[in-house]
Formats: sequence, C-alpha cells, structure tokens
Amino acid sequence: MTYYLVHVKHRAYFCSATAKIAIMIVLGYVKNDVSNMSLANQNILLGVSGGIAAYKTPDLVRKLTALGANVRVVLTGSAAEFVSPLSLQAVSGNPVHQHLLDPAAEAAMGHIELAKWADVLLIAPATANIMAKLAHGLADDLLTTLYLATEAKTFIAPAMNQQMWKATATQVNLGILTQHGALFIGPADGEQACGDVGSGRMVEPVEIASAISRSLGTSNDKILLGKHLLITAGPTREPLDPVRYISNHSSGKMGFAIADMAVKAGADVTLIAGPVNLPTPDGCKRIDVTTADEMLVACEQAVSQSDIFVATAAVADYKAVQVAENKIKKIGDELTLTFVKNPDILATIATRTDKPFCVGFAAESQDVELYARGKLKNKKLDMIAANDITADGLGFNSDNNALHVIWDDGDKYLPATTKPKLAEALLLLIANRFKSKNIVQ
Repeated sequence: MTYYLVHVKHRAYFCSATAKIAIMIVLGYVKNDVSNMSLANQNILLGVSGGIAAYKTPDLVRKLTALGANVRVVLTGSAAEFVSPLSLQAVSGNPVHQHLLDPAAEAAMGHIELAKWADVLLIAPATANIMAKLAHGLADDLLTTLYLATEAKTFIAPAMNQQMWKATATQVNLGILTQHGALFIGPADGEQACGDVGSGRMVEPVEIASAISRSLGTSNDKILLGKHLLITAGPTREPLDPVRYISNHSSGKMGFAIADMAVKAGADVTLIAGPVNLPTPDGCKRIDVTTADEMLVACEQAVSQSDIFVATAAVADYKAVQVAENKIKKIGDELTLTFVKNPDILATIATRTDKPFCVGFAAESQDVELYARGKLKNKKLDMIAANDITADGLGFNSDNNALHVIWDDGDKYLPATTKPKLAEALLLLIANRFKSKNIVQ
C-alpha cells in the first residue's frame, strides 16, 4: 500500500490514499453531504476510550444507525466515567461490552465472536493513551484485545489536548498505526475543553459517519453507473380457465425496491413484472407479463443488453397442460387437473453463452441455506439471496425482509430491515462481487 504525508493547516498526516480522502472530508475540502451516504448492514464495533469527547458517542451511534449500520459498543473503564453504558445501549439497541472477562457478555457474544462479527472497528474518541497501547500491541482490556483479534477495517478518531497531539510520541504512534492499516479521521481544530485552541478535537459524529461511508465505498454514489440490470419481480399467474389461475403470494415489493435503488445507483434498468399493483420506479423500463412463458420471452429479448440479471420473481413451477376454454363447472366432489413443469427462467438465462452476472432468489420454508446453496450450484449462479418465508413479519406481502446472500466463496447475512434498505445493501454486494469477478476474468 502507498502512504502519503499530507500537510493541512500546519499539520502532518501520514496516511493511506483512503485516509487522505477522509481527512479532506473532515477538514471540509470535500463536500460532506450525508444525503447520499449509506452504511447499510455494515457491522460497526465502536470502541470508546476515556476522553471528554465520549459524551458525543450516543449521537455518533445515532448517526451510524441512521445510515443503516448495526452498531455494538465497547467501553474502556475510564470511558464509563464520561458516558453512560445505559444511554449507549438505548441508542444502539445492543448490550454494551465493558469487561474482557464478563461471563454474561461472553455468553451473549464472546469477545472473539465480537471481533469476527465486525466489518469495521471504529475507535472514537481515541485518547493518546489508547493510541499508544494499540501501536505497541498491548492487550490489557477488552478494546485493545479486540483490536488485535479482529480483521475488520479500523478507523481512529483522535481526541486529546492539542499539545498531546503534537507530542513526538503521539506522532510516532500515529505513523505506526497508519502503517498497520488504521485510517485516521481528524483530529479537528478548535477550542478544547481545557481552554486551549488547536488541533486535537474529535471531529463531529456526522463527519465521522460520512468519512467511513466514503472510505468503504458504501455511498450511494453511482456504484452501478453504466451497467444494465435486468430484474424480474412479482408472481406469475397460470390460467386454469377464463376465471381461475394458480399463483403465489409474491407482492413484487422486493424486486421493485431493487429496481428503484439500482436506478439511483446509476444503472439502466429493465423491470419485467408479473401481475402486481405497484407503481413503476422512476427511470425504469417496465414490461408487464402474466405467465412464466411470457416472462421467459421478455427476459430472452432483453438479456443480451444486460450486465446483471436479478431474478426476484416467484415464478410458478407448474402450469396446466390444457387451459379450459370455458369456466370449469362445479360437478362432483373431486376435480383432477394435469400440470406440466414451467420453464426455469433463471437456469435458462444462466446457461447462455452470453450470460450476465446472475443473481437468484430462494424463498424457502425449511433448510434455507442448504436449498439455497444447492440452487447456486445446480443453476450455475453467481450469487443467491435466500429468505425464510416462515419468519414472522418478513417476506411475501411484507414491507420488511431479511436475506442470507451466498456466493461460491463467501456469504453475508443481511438482517431484517425495510425492503428498500435491504435492496441497497444487496446491490452493494452485487456491485462489489460483479467488479471482482470481472477483474479475475
């Protein structure tokens, strides 16, 4: 990795390219606009050390969760003197972790599991003391132990007296931590609690959240710009006679949310919709179909222009061998109908020589992961998103869902949230996987 020595307002920052951008964001050289920021389904472990700026951490947690992050908090012993664990538990929705050897906390989520859970380790505020411990590999409490145990990307937001920040030892520790891969956000200039004026203030929570989002590449800024997405959504209806049909409970909300978010991410979107009562997302080309055969034809006509195919539609597996011309009359106590398999639209597209990046969906009522992995392999998909249709308040006809997203060498669980937020998180995974797969090829 290449490192840069950045001089701003008589301060020197030894940092990576991404940290250089984050510093510029914090100091106002890059517009700090959270309206297009996202941390959707990022697991952020917030480590709070014992500085006066710890009083800002409840607001920091609120800012992170507002952008979609899942936040857990670790307090050092001295941090608890400045901020209440109960207040951090209330805003994060999770128990606060304070002690390395805490049987109750370990039973809920052990410190090693906590280290593995985190996508991001954010230490804010970071005192001169905690920076020194981290730089030299000391592990005498929960936070310093987690720093050594985690593979998560680490961000550090320093907060200390301006003279302590300028001290040679602190600057040496800054360099060591940066060489180890930590990214620094701030510190900022201004009046300090002690009355001094200078560099050492923890930057504002909104700026920390913005810097992390930009560094992770999780902003909504056109991650699919120039790409064409073909998306199927909703159910299909297979007629039995002029009145009756077989179908399912799919509302199409998940597929429509993905289409909407894909447009916002810069993609050209073709949305092939079964019979649903939903407005067309702005910027989408919509094609309405009824049956599985019609959906297949529409997909085959559009797929040659597509980079990514996202098959959220709940396509009927079977159709009647013969559709009655007239309404079937109620005669006798039994009725026998003969069905034949419908075409497998996803498998058909995935086996084309010019196939796009294919993302399937698996709505299952049992052995969800097992069946999803089977479909991923058997249909030669690039990715599959599985959900448990028996979960209360999730899935069909609901505004919320949860997904277990699986690909050939990895997976990620996206916990329950609204379908638009879930769509945003899923598209980020798709965009990153699509990019990495194309680089490898």
